Formats: sequence, C-alpha cells, structure tokens
Amino acid sequence: MSDLTVAAVTGIGIVAPCGIGKEAFWKGLLGVPEDGIRQIKDWDPTQWFPNPKEARRADKFTQFAIAAATEAIDQAEGFDYDPTKVGVSVGSGIGGIATLEEQIVINHEKGSRRVTPFLVPMMMSNAAGATISLRFGYQGPCEAIVTACAAGTHSIGRALDWIRTGRCDAVVAGSSESSLTPTALAGFGNMTALSKSGKSMPFDVNRDGFVISEGSAVLIMERLDLAEARGANILGLVVGSGSTADAHHITAPSPQGLGAINCVKQALDDAKLNAEDITYINAHGTSTPLNDKAESLAMVEIFGQPGPAITSTKGVTGHALGAAGSIEAASIVLSMQHKVIPPTAGYSDHDPEIPKLDIVTEARDWEPGPTISNSFGFGGHNGTVVLKPYEG
Repeated sequence: MSDLTVAAVTGIGIVAPCGIGKEAFWKGLLGVPEDGIRQIKDWDPTQWFPNPKEARRADKFTQFAIAAATEAIDQAEGFDYDPTKVGVSVGSGIGGIATLEEQIVINHEKGSRRVTPFLVPMMMSNAAGATISLRFGYQGPCEAIVTACAAGTHSIGRALDWIRTGRCDAVVAGSSESSLTPTALAGFGNMTALSKSGKSMPFDVNRDGFVISEGSAVLIMERLDLAEARGANILGLVVGSGSTADAHHITAPSPQGLGAINCVKQALDDAKLNAEDITYINAHGTSTPLNDKAESLAMVEIFGQPGPAITSTKGVTGHALGAAGSIEAASIVLSMQHKVIPPTAGYSDHDPEIPKLDIVTEARDWEPGPTISNSFGFGGHNGTVVLKPYEG
C-alpha cells in the first residue's frame, strides 16, 4: 500500500524574474543574474486572463498566481477528483499592496468617489487563492497563510496536513507576491534590509542585504495512492514539514538560529528522517548579514561541517518575500528532474565569521535524495519542508 503520510507532486508552475514557466525558470537558475531589483518585466496577463476586465480587477500578485496555477494544473493533467476534496493553499507575505497604494493616491488626489469598488477584493491577501478556487471550481478548504517570507513554505506544509488527514485528495499549494511599490521599497530600504550594491550574494563576506523581487510558484500535491492509481507522472514527494517561531525579534533572526534548529528538527522528525539522510539544502539564504549567519550556525548544529550541499537560489531570483518558499520548493522538484543542483550565484568569498559549508558555486550533478527547503520570515516565523524523489 502507498504511504499515506506523504504527498505526490504532479505539477509545478512558476512565474519568476529569471523565467516565466518552469523551463525558462530552470534555464534562468543556471544563468547569470542581473543586478538590482528582480522585477518581472513586460508582464502581460492576457494569456491567462482573456477578458481584460477580469485582469484589471486582479492585483498583479493574483495574476502571477493564476499563471503559475494554470501551468501546474496543466502539467498534472488528468486529475478529476470530487471538487469538494480539492483544496487551495496559496499564501502571500503582503498581498495586494500595489492596488492599495495606488488607490490611496487616487483617494487623496481625486476623492473617495474615484476609489475602485474592487479595492478590498484586490488587496486582500487571500485574493490569489480565492481566484484560483473560483477559476477552477475547487470547493475544498481555501486558505491563505500570511507569515511573511515563510508563507510559501508554510502553505505547502498546510497542504500536506490536509492530504494526510483525508480532508483533501489534492491541493493547489504555493504562494505569490508583487510588492515592488515606491512605499514598500522605501520601507525596506529605510530599515536597511535591501542591498545597496544591488547584488544578491548569499553567504558571501561582502553580502549587504537582500535584492527584492516578485513572483509565484504553485505545486499540485495529490494523495500518493490516488496519483499512482490514475497513472500520474509523479515528479517528487513532499514528506514532512516544520513550523516554529523564534520569539526573539520582529525582524532579526535568533542569533544562534535556535528557531531554525527547532524547525528543521521538527521537519526531519515529521518526515521520519535523520540528519544524515539529507543530501541537499535549499537555504533561505537572503544575503543579509544576520540571516545568513544564523542559518549557517543552525545548519552546522544539525548537519555538522561541511554538511550536505547547500545552495541559495536567491542569488539568481532575488528575494520574492512570501513567494520565495514556493519558488524554492519548485526549484527542488526541477533539480530532481534534471539531477542537477543549481549554483549559488553571487557567492565567491567565504565569510570567516560563519561556519564553512558545502555551498554549491557551479551547477553540480546530483543523484537526487532527501532535500530540505528553509524559509525564515519577519516576525520570527520559520518554515521547513522536506522533499524526496519518487521511486515508485
């Protein structure tokens, strides 16, 4: 009998600055990143919103999520479950802040009568998940986790819980973010979180903050026995998750990585794996001095030195905030398909103040094995998911 404590991944969809669609995204991960804000340029939603009016009534973070969900559902072709047993777990760190900021200006300059009646449904953080549910007719649980930069990872963990408990046969799981507005950029900049050099350099001695970006990723997760029974092309397995809080500071991580340590251990226990089973870590790796140091200390505490291969795909993608975790989980599935670990772009010089780890600097051939993905968000939110290759 199939293991009912794990979930099969049968589809992925991605919208990212380095590529729209999984094939372009993978090629981008192996390429040379641009400097500065990682924005999705020349975005045209009409491919996914044939009705222009519908597109205008959706904030860009919702548009991204619909594009990613459509690609993922198309790849997972053939699943036809009871719609009341199909859930949507799509989170966001900030939601429709672009719409909110735009309408505040309109209210100030033109008066309240000119504010769009669609303001609230466009800006609410659950809009992306709700729109996916409406578009595809899924009537199971539809929730939006809002845990800053851990939202995507927590959303995947929530989906795994729904499948394990029998609440869902399948879940559209992921996250989306588009918050590159003048006020948001000013806020992040004034708190000195952003890189002044415009370069994302995870774990490098010269790292000076994160490079902000936007995007979305969605995974189709199914009950393993049902996916096998319908002959689905199973891309990988989600086998465990963890969620903890630092209880330390509203933005800074626990200096010794204590919350991260507890989170990773919890995820390993949930997956019934030991530290030595892990072959690859997709790090949170934001390129900020405090985060990278705390995460390094946590990984050494659990895995020793040098430990498993580590990469931070944020060297290419930048930091997509609430979308980061789902984008990185999708990148792991692609790594398993291609049997290659992408490099940590921007890393060249080791920081002597943090432990020396096995940071991947060039694309590395890999025999896929158990992998963890970390996400640590403002508020002290920690999330980890564990994925494995499918060997059925």
